[in-house]
Amino acid sequence: MKPGLSLRMSQHLALTPQLQQSIRLLQLSTLELSQEVDQMLDDNPFLERAEEEATAEAFGLDQADTHVSLGDRVSESASTTSSSDDSASETRDEAVTDVAESWDGDGSVDMRPDDSEWGGDAAPRQNNGEETADAIDLARSSGSLTDFLHRQALSLRLSEVDRAALRFLIESLNDDGYLTDTLPELAASLAGTDDYEQIDELVHRFTVALGLLQSLEPVGVGARDLAECLRIQIKAWLQDDPNDEVAQAALAICAQPLEMLAKRDFKRLAVACGLSETVVKAAIAFIARLEPKPGRPFVQAEQNIIIPDVLVVNTSKTATPKFRIQLNPDVMPKLRVHDIYANALRGGKGDNHAGLQQRLQEARWFIKNIQQRFDTILRVSTAIVERQKNFLTHGELAMRPLVLREIADELGMLESTISRVTTAKYMATPQGTFELKYFFGSGLGTDSGSAASSTAVRALIKQFVAAEKPTKPLSDNQISEMLKEQGIDCARRTVAKYREALKIAPANLRKTL
Repeated sequence: MKPGLSLRMSQHLALTPQLQQSIRLLQLSTLELSQEVDQMLDDNPFLERAEEEATAEAFGLDQADTHVSLGDRVSESASTTSSSDDSASETRDEAVTDVAESWDGDGSVDMRPDDSEWGGDAAPRQNNGEETADAIDLARSSGSLTDFLHRQALSLRLSEVDRAALRFLIESLNDDGYLTDTLPELAASLAGTDDYEQIDELVHRFTVALGLLQSLEPVGVGARDLAECLRIQIKAWLQDDPNDEVAQAALAICAQPLEMLAKRDFKRLAVACGLSETVVKAAIAFIARLEPKPGRPFVQAEQNIIIPDVLVVNTSKTATPKFRIQLNPDVMPKLRVHDIYANALRGGKGDNHAGLQQRLQEARWFIKNIQQRFDTILRVSTAIVERQKNFLTHGELAMRPLVLREIADELGMLESTISRVTTAKYMATPQGTFELKYFFGSGLGTDSGSAASSTAVRALIKQFVAAEKPTKPLSDNQISEMLKEQGIDCARRTVAKYREALKIAPANLRKTL
């Protein structure tokens, strides 16, 4: 074929860098957003953090100690939102206008980024002159389990070899206080797999050291498995009261396979131990009070403290609730464009500063995208509160079915956008703090033709189990029948799935004395 040139016009969608950044910021959690802001502050010289105390006045906030945020005036009450398309569109326009006013500070609805700072100060915390300590620092003050055991070992009069063996076993414990490796394995890790004489010598030394370790506090430390941990604690109890019949029976039960104890098989345990069922039941109750993880009080796990992105407050003093939805000022970064650098760049001439102009534009787009992120979170939260007002007033039993499509249709967004907004974002409500995804759930059919939320059904199951007789727990079939009596069509397998999600044991394991 003869080569030639042709011209063709076509249309296609393209994600600009600004749009990509907006999408990425939208799906970040609060912690990830903070890290992103810190990174941008390090990379872009035109962006700076506003530290002045007068930011609250710039956004029309009269009192510095109020918890009013950027979107406080967006929705005084979720009940003012209408379900019709026209009303929804009008509400969205008002929301954008009010948020823009609070960002710009001059009553303007212009959403273009300017060089002023944004994001009001967080409310000061009143401590009435009393110093407050961080919870994690208080947990760390007790020291680790190994440090606690090493301090006790210093009081023992041991030879250098035995002291070294005890120290090695202490360092080999896991966080729960268990010795997971066998003594031959520990010996082989020191001596090598070929030196059998030295391995036997080390096993002997470790056996002596293990007895010393298991005599230390907390009681049960150094056990190889759960059964041994329980036996160590029971023997320590019997040292104070050797004639305790229940403790002696508990010691005999712990010598049996733990499967029978887990299933509370009173009859088999009574036959295996030569005891009466009454004594076996009392011994099982005694075992239930023991500590299965001796190292638990010393575990220094960093706790993930959830900081809500949205605050929902009931401002009504009457029986009719009126909810105010506002952004949490504590999670909103206060950013602005560096005035000195921006003004110096404006006074420059020529094309020599094209790179700096690009960095300045990046800073402005970053501020705008963060503003848009919080605007979207506020709009989605307002729509959720409007639909879940009964939950905010009455609790889980009043939760209604809700899917992403409903919120997406009202706000004119895609379901994927709603999914990004509701992931790793949290709302503080009168009922507690929940992830935004918590308010969404499928529905089950009812006799009235409506639908019951899966969250409400789980709350009913939890209520039924809490009210059951301990000696005759409800089976999944019985719970299914009880739900049908309430007009909710829920199959047995669905009940089992919800029960497992609630971490409720089956009926045979819930049966107690």
